[in-house]
Amino acid sequence: MKETILLFNPPEKADLLKIEMALFPLRIRLKKIGKEDYSQPLGVLAGMKDIAPCEEQYDGPELPGTMFVFCFLSDSRLNQALAALRRCGAGPFPYKAILTPTNSTWTAPGCFDEIRKEHEALHK
Repeated sequence: MKETILLFNPPEKADLLKIEMALFPLRIRLKKIGKEDYSQPLGVLAGMKDIAPCEEQYDGPELPGTMFVFCFLSDSRLNQALAALRRCGAGPFPYKAILTPTNSTWTAPGCFDEIRKEHEALHK
């Protein structure tokens, strides 16, 4: 599968441009996910063929923050992408996940809630 970063609730245009410019030399695809697709499983959004898409369109609220989901990156490529995002000056972005067999069936709001719980637990 193609190295992909799913981006939910992208930041303002200037910061989004910084993110795109940071990832461009790495040739990692940045896929901006529209709110209407938040009911789709993460695996479907990443291009996995073995996960069934959802027929419903999302009509809930926007995520409370920007979220990145890293898909199909090796450890070294993930570290390169994270370093590029830190250096670009657009962050910080506390809500990040790696696509796994477990979360590939989750929706964006479900994944965001899990990340937020973990983030809050770490910073208590």
